[in-house]
Parts: sequence; C-alpha cells; structure tokens
Amino acid sequence: MKIIKKTNPRLVRLISDLKAASRESKAAIWRDVAERLEKPRRNYAAVNLSRINRHTGDDDTVLVAGKVLGAGEIDHRVTVAALGFSEQAASKIISAGGRCMKIEELMRLHPKGTGIKILR
Repeated sequence: MKIIKKTNPRLVRLISDLKAASRESKAAIWRDVAERLEKPRRNYAAVNLSRINRHTGDDDTVLVAGKVLGAGEIDHRVTVAALGFSEQAASKIISAGGRCMKIEELMRLHPKGTGIKILR
C-alpha cells in the first residue's frame, strides 16, 4: 500500500486541527470530516447549489468536504462551510442572504458540531 502525504499546507493544518477539535470537544463530526479530507482529492465532494437547496431549510448550517459549485438556485438563507466555492456559487449564496465560510471558521463557531449537516 502506497502512503501519499498531502502537500497543501492549509489542508494538512486543517486535518490536524479537525482531529484536535474532535478530541477536545468529543465531537465525532470533526473526526469524520478529517477522515474525508485525508482521502484522495478525487474523492472530495463537489456539491451543486441545487442539492443544498433541496436538502436544507432556512437558516441551516451545511458543511461540504470539498467544493460548492454554482449549478442551480438557492431560495433561502443558509450558512455553507467548504474547502472552496466557485465564484458563481458564492455570489448566489450571498445574494440569497446566506453566508460562505471556510471549514476552519465553522469549527471555531460550533466546537461541538451540533446542528451541522454534511453534504456530499
């Protein structure tokens, strides 16, 4: 079995921080996200706005272990945390009254990880 080390310093630090947060707050969600990010990049989630719109309600918090893409529309406020956003996705979320943030910021705001939906 070949072991591949991540070379992106932000990603390495994020995985380490997620595992530490999981241990400190005993929140399994952060360990789960860290394990998803340790896998090869081709396995990362690519979630369209139409899926976020379908599976969330007003003022929900969503975590995507990958990138949010701009296909589809969103018609309610939602907070989305992800590794990355396409420009179109970010502008549509913000224009609907929502918020885009990095996973690191979400981890600081919700250390227990309660009320967060993970989409893939």
